[in-house]
Amino acid sequence: MSLTFYVDQQAWRAHHRRIVADHPTPVPVVKGNGYGFTLPVLAEAARQLGPATGVDRIAVGTAREAASILEHFPYDMALLEPFLPGADWVDLPERVVRNAASIEAVRMLAGRRMVIDCRSSLRRHGVARGELRALRQALCSDGPDGYCVHLPIGRPAHADPVREISEWIFALRDAGLTIPVLYVSHLHRSEVGALRLLFPRIRFRSRIGTDLWLGDPSAIEARATVLDVLPVGRGERIGYRQWRARQGGWVVVVSGGAVHGVGLEAPRILRGMLPRAKEIGRSGLRAMNRTLSPFTWRGRRCWFAEPPHMSVSMIYLPDTEVPPRPGSELVAELRHTATHFDRVAMLDDEVVGGRRAGRQGTTGVNPAACAESCSSS
Repeated sequence: MSLTFYVDQQAWRAHHRRIVADHPTPVPVVKGNGYGFTLPVLAEAARQLGPATGVDRIAVGTAREAASILEHFPYDMALLEPFLPGADWVDLPERVVRNAASIEAVRMLAGRRMVIDCRSSLRRHGVARGELRALRQALCSDGPDGYCVHLPIGRPAHADPVREISEWIFALRDAGLTIPVLYVSHLHRSEVGALRLLFPRIRFRSRIGTDLWLGDPSAIEARATVLDVLPVGRGERIGYRQWRARQGGWVVVVSGGAVHGVGLEAPRILRGMLPRAKEIGRSGLRAMNRTLSPFTWRGRRCWFAEPPHMSVSMIYLPDTEVPPRPGSELVAELRHTATHFDRVAMLDDEVVGGRRAGRQGTTGVNPAACAESCSSS
């Protein structure tokens, strides 16, 4: 029994085609945990789109990630991690393009394919505008494959992505540098269109990850298997930490624990009084050992009975609820970029129909029905 990521193949791939139609020559991002799908699944999905749709390369997080999916994607790959002189070298074929984010890296990669990272308002890494003269001197005669500007996701009131990209283009041109391709991240389609009108001789390519792979929530669903259901009386101790139950009810044990990423939460930037008030409220509940789990039963989020274990979680249901049956599945609202699923189940039309019907009952999808189309993560 497992924590499973179900994918409606037909709807998922239809969404890919819509994104590709809206963003000519996009560069799919394949990195990390593969947005929950795993890297090979995403590489194969990008391969199926193929050069005919403008997908002739992907962006990969690290050199080791690229090495792990070479057989799944036969075209160019561009690394997102900056090359660090002196770091362990990973041998890769010429079709894997390195990321040069410093003048020293450009010198070390001379004669190899590279994309030069320009430091944006994100201020994460990249060559600064004041270093462009030195950059020109460090470049060999062949020049880079292109340049990239990775922009922030947040848009404060003063932010103008088109202006920021334009300023970089003017700076590169003023330094005597030719821009064969400019890779951009986190731009809207209209903003890329505006740049193409302003600079018709430059080829702009959008690197797209979340919107491409997770942009259609109806095509994907995470579900956790119910492993056991146990009655608990008021005041009885439960779990590793032997916390007393506040009232009678049910302890439901489900697949998915800390090793899967269940319960992990990244720090967030809060803007405005309402989000801050909600966070204060959640903090107060956590101080009373009450934390909502990502697992849903009959349309409602369930409370953790205690913090997640390594491979399973214990959640609490009041005695007024009819609990789920062992072997059934609960929908889980998880952070896909931080979750490692036991299975990725690529569903065909017949199984998808059964899955939708299962949402109305208590059993969900029958895992055996899609066993032949599942890949282990």
